[in-house]
Amino acid sequence: MASDDIALNAAPYFIVYKDGRIDRLIGNDIDPPGLDPITGVESKDVDISPDVTVRVYRPKSAAEKISEKLPLLVYFHGGGFCIETAFSPFYHQHISAWVAEANIIAVSVNYRRAPEHQLPIPFEDAWTSMKWIASHSEGKGQDEWLNEIADLNQVYLAGDSAGGNMAHRMALRTVTEGLEGVKIKGLQLIHPHFWGGKLIGEENDWDPNDLFVVENLWFVVSKDIKTLDDPIVNPEHDPDLGRLPAERVGVYVAEKDNLKERGRHYAECLKKSGWGGTVEVVETEGEGHVFHLFNPTCDIAGELVKQLAAFINSGCRG
Repeated sequence: MASDDIALNAAPYFIVYKDGRIDRLIGNDIDPPGLDPITGVESKDVDISPDVTVRVYRPKSAAEKISEKLPLLVYFHGGGFCIETAFSPFYHQHISAWVAEANIIAVSVNYRRAPEHQLPIPFEDAWTSMKWIASHSEGKGQDEWLNEIADLNQVYLAGDSAGGNMAHRMALRTVTEGLEGVKIKGLQLIHPHFWGGKLIGEENDWDPNDLFVVENLWFVVSKDIKTLDDPIVNPEHDPDLGRLPAERVGVYVAEKDNLKERGRHYAECLKKSGWGGTVEVVETEGEGHVFHLFNPTCDIAGELVKQLAAFINSGCRG
């Protein structure tokens, strides 16, 4: 018999029960793939394993038989590892706009979600997508778009919130486990979801209920995480942090986002790790967590998309 005892009340987003059930209160709508009439970006869904589907995007220029290959963006959606999908209107619209602005190809990954699928299962699904992408390095992979127009020597990993955490983990994994055929040029973490055993900065001023949700979420999504200083939660304690393969990292934070201190802290830890690349923190004033998804047509969301596109274009074509 199902129990109504609550393990974590993260309303208005989701509620997790002690028996492992979850009520997903948002993030259940989907947009179909196809031709976007506003941007001219075309998308399609590809099943790459029994458990993982990706949505592949190509810009309008790709249909015109461009002669040069394009940088590849690999995107991991957020939602606390629990809600949203790669097919959500939030993400479909955001990635379409980014692809159009930057003139790139993109793969948006749909992974299995917690709490039904505990970490590291979502990470394993993300790694499945990375290996699938690498299979196109000689132009003989499953997907013709990647074979024809994706430059796997110019790969950018990105994600928002929990997806930012995932993008970081996947970048490191290409080093610790190896991934032939893919070169990670850059990493873009948008309002990334990290934490730690000790509060920093403005986190000391948080409402106790908000702290409870953020801290206990980690123990809901993974039975293997025993401490908030686990390297999955807190990159500061990851001995491999300095091995990050990206040449450049962009960390995007928002003034009214409770997770902003963690984004800044990540950048500082990266600088101290011995890593040889460059990291930049970009802050949006007056906005909250993933504001650009909730209000994608506002001017400031459009400005963020331009910043994200410029990061890729300056690294590949500057």
